[in-house]
Amino acid sequence: MAGFDKRVNSYAEALAGLEDGMTLLAGGFGLCGIPENLITEIRRKGTRDLTVVSNNCGVDGFGLGILLEDRQIRKMIASYVGENALFEQQLLSGELEVELTPQGTLAEKMRAGGAGIPAFYTATGYGTTIAEGKEVREFNGRPHILEQAITGDFAIVKGWKADHFGNVVYRHTAQNFNPLAATAGKVTVVEVEEIVEPGELEPSQIHTPGIYVDRIICGQFEKRIEKRTLRG
Repeated sequence: MAGFDKRVNSYAEALAGLEDGMTLLAGGFGLCGIPENLITEIRRKGTRDLTVVSNNCGVDGFGLGILLEDRQIRKMIASYVGENALFEQQLLSGELEVELTPQGTLAEKMRAGGAGIPAFYTATGYGTTIAEGKEVREFNGRPHILEQAITGDFAIVKGWKADHFGNVVYRHTAQNFNPLAATAGKVTVVEVEEIVEPGELEPSQIHTPGIYVDRIICGQFEKRIEKRTLRG
């Protein structure tokens, strides 16, 4: 990787520098748009004591759920327990520290972190356990709580296409938390389905500019369906 060329040739190179105890931001929503190969590489590396920020924690045996199997995650900041029985089990047993955050607030925490905004006020969560210990101010007659922005040591992101410069396009709903996570990582790694030559992506269609991206890698994806429902 040299200059503006953000391409790397291996997943080991893509995650070089990820160490125990770091904070990791992960894009995706359920199993839609998750950086599945980067997660697999984290498991292979055996990186531990991680604080992971993501909408949810995958499912049993796939996505971020595989990092729970070897107890690689110390703390999970998420909005949804979902279909992951191991996540629920570790939460209830106290093995895993979990900070549940309203989904919109979690998205704004990442967006604010990427924009350099240290904190913001929101009415969401006021009067609930979410607000415990947080500053409260009233705006237009309505109480709001102060929420701190989130940034991470690494951000792992799944895109559809990218060019050599790291400009990224997401496909439909696979955007979800990915563009937010991409801006808020000190080191942002994006895996994509296709890497094209500079100039091939229509500038108006780029979702994440290359200025936010440090490394890109092209991979093959399983793209599981989280919960298959068939008509009887």
